[in-house]
This record gives sequence, C-alpha cells and structure tokens, in this order.
Amino acid sequence: MIFTEARFLVFFVLVFGIYWVLRANRTRKLWLLATSYVFYGAWDWRFLALIAGSTAVDWLVGAALERAERPVARRALLATSLVCNLGLLGFFKYFDFFVQSGAGLLQWLGLEVHPRTLDLILPVGISFYTFQTLSYTIDIYRRKLKPVDGFLDFALFVGFFPQLVAGPIVRASQFLPQLKEKKRFLDVGFRASLTLFLFGFVKKAVVSDNIAPVIEPVFAAPASFDALSNWVTLFLWHVQIYCDFSGYSDMAIATAGLLGYRMPLNFDFPYFCHNIGQFWQRWHITLSTWFRDYLYVSLGGSRGTLWGGILTGCVTMMLCGLWHGAGWQYVGFGVLMSAAIILSRAWGELVPEGSGPRRIVHALGPLIMMWFLFLNWIVFRAVSWDTAQEMLAVFFFLDFGGMRSIDPRWFGVFVAFAVVHTAFWLGWHRRLARLPDTVWAAAYGVGSALVLAFMAVDYQPFIYFQF
Repeated sequence: MIFTEARFLVFFVLVFGIYWVLRANRTRKLWLLATSYVFYGAWDWRFLALIAGSTAVDWLVGAALERAERPVARRALLATSLVCNLGLLGFFKYFDFFVQSGAGLLQWLGLEVHPRTLDLILPVGISFYTFQTLSYTIDIYRRKLKPVDGFLDFALFVGFFPQLVAGPIVRASQFLPQLKEKKRFLDVGFRASLTLFLFGFVKKAVVSDNIAPVIEPVFAAPASFDALSNWVTLFLWHVQIYCDFSGYSDMAIATAGLLGYRMPLNFDFPYFCHNIGQFWQRWHITLSTWFRDYLYVSLGGSRGTLWGGILTGCVTMMLCGLWHGAGWQYVGFGVLMSAAIILSRAWGELVPEGSGPRRIVHALGPLIMMWFLFLNWIVFRAVSWDTAQEMLAVFFFLDFGGMRSIDPRWFGVFVAFAVVHTAFWLGWHRRLARLPDTVWAAAYGVGSALVLAFMAVDYQPFIYFQF
C-alpha cells in the first residue's frame, strides 16, 4: 500500500474519520496503532512479528536503563538493544551480500566454494524503524531522555504508519511528547496539510513515476544510447530520486499533520547548495543528522585532530552508503562521498577564506556539486559494474556510444518538475493554504484534476522502500 494508490486514500479516510470521532486519547492511540499494523501488514503480515519484537525489546531495555546505575549494567543493556536491532537488520539486509562477497573473494584466491544464500526478503521499512527505536535507547543511555511510562505510546512511536516504511526518521524525543495530550480538531492545519499532500503527490505520481519508464532502458544498456541521452538520463535520475523521496516525505508529514502530529523536515532544496557538505545538511535530513548524532559523535567527531575528524567522517559516510543497500555500488557511493569530505576539508584548510580561488569555487559551487552528484548517481543507480563502466565512459570521455535516443517525453516531465519545484521554492503551497475557503477549494479541485490527468498509468514503488 503506497500513498498514491486509491486503496490508501480509502484506508486513510477510514482512519481519519474514526480517529476524530473517538473521544478518549488512549482510544485514539489504540486505533492508530491497530491501523498502523494493518498498513504495515498489507506488504507482508509475517513481518509484523519483527516490528513487534523490536518494539518490545527496546521498551524493556529503556525501562531497565532507567533503573540501572552501574556503568557496566548500562553498557550491557545498550549492547542488548544494539545487538538485537542491528542483528535483525544485518541478517535480513546483509546476510546474502556478505556470503556472496566472501565467496567471491575466496574464488578469486583460487579456492573452490559453493556459497549458500537464503534469498531473504527485506522487510519493508526495517532500516527506518530500527534507527527510530535505537534513538530511544541511546538517548536514555545518554540520560537525555526519560523512558515512556506506557507500552502503547512507545509502540505507536515505532509503528506510526505515515513515516513507518520510508521516514522521516522520527526520534523519540520529538514524537513521544506529542502523545501526552489529546489532539484538538480545531488546532489542526487541514488546508496546509492537504496542500502539502497534493504537492508531494505531484512529485511522486506525475514527475517521478513518469520518469521511471523513460530512463530504465538507458540504465539497462547505456552503450546503446548516444552521449546526450546518457547525460539526460543522469539528470532525470537526479530529478526522479528527489521527487520520489521528497514527495513521500511531504505526504508523510501531511498525513501525520491531518491527525494532529508533527513530523520533522526531511528535505530543504538540497540541489540549491554550494558544496556537498551543505547537500547532506539538506538531503534526507533526518538520516544525515541521525548518523551525525549517534555515530559520528560517538566515534569522536571533530574533537580530536584534523585527520582524526576526517577519518571519522569518512567512516560515517561509508556506513551511510552501506545503509542504503546491500551491494558494492552503495559502498562505492560511500567511498565517493568520503572522498568529497576529504577534499572539502583539505580545501578549507589550505585555501584562505576570501581569496580569489575560494570566491571562484563558491560561485561555481552548484555546478561542481551537480557534476559530483552525477558521478555518484552512476555508481549508486547502476544495474551492474559493466553498465556503470559504460556510462562512466560517456561521463568522463564523452564516448558517444550507440545511436539510440532517449524517449522525448522526458522534456514534458521535466517541465512539470520545474513548475512544481519553483512553486514550492516560492512558497505557493503556503499561500494556497491561506486563500479563502471557496477559492482554496476551487484551486485544490482544479489541481487534483490536473494531477489525475497527468499521473503515470502504472504505480511505481517508492525507491526508498528497497532500503
């Protein structure tokens, strides 16, 4: 069940209507938890046991951490949470990858091996809710958070359906306080949330889903397409992954808002940055800040030497790359991002602030960043290393490759993206929400009709569901 399907709209209307009719706050929370498990179980009911088990473990660990005083006991409890959560994530997401990689290494060394993989199905959303539950136990361990009193509140924090399967990654300190008081219907910004949902819907159903069938053939066989088609494909993938993921985040934030809950911002126009450091401050914000606060800081951050801070940053980025998937292309993505960190820090240390070279690079920053991101997307999105090499040949040497050209429909989709992105940048979604009721209703109706007319025929799963 995805946000752009008709069955989700039916599901949400039912959830929304009954939620606001219920009077008691506890009853509302029970309703949201039950419907969240229905939402998650729509993918595969068997994985409900995983999320329920992870929830129970971290709730018990959190309560025990509050009572424990000895450092050894506290570390053991935190280790229990880390092993259980990361163990499940590692088993389902990386077991087959490590087995195949190890077998490949042994075969390269001349040893005959016959690896046995389990062909595991990755539970949808496990990378997201694992990080959410870990934020709870780590914050309690650091004495930055008190454990929640009731199991219901914690279970709803973990399973709340708007952000359950692809974020934003909500921390316990952000969400749990919102559960204490009953939501008031009159306090909810319904028009603002509905408008945000429509913009997110356009990003996903009109832009991203229409790009997918255009660029798939090029990624599958880049050598058979001309150089221009390869470059256009990289640009369109640039647009697709942004619209797909930020569109999901917009709809998740809007859906939660309609129920009276606030979600953190996850994207802040990342393609308008001047360097890769700024990019990671504005792209998938809840993930990058999670890695910063719970991994980078834990490893020492920038408190030590310059090179120690650089090494810590590189390790963090490589693990962030591996978080995206079980494949060497994601490791390569992390390596390239690590290289960008090294170059950025070295540039900052060696070139004086306000000098001519600094001003020139700052002015060209968006173009340099785009070029670097294109290079990263080749590695990240490649079907195989062979196709990646073919596209890299075009990227670096303008090898003109084949004679086929990309489907010209791409230009119309790009125009739609430019209109929506510009409107969002100018804050039209906020202005639209402030219009008089009748004007807003008419504008929303016309916008919805246009979306339905131009949305993709086939539903495309959200890209980040695979992570």
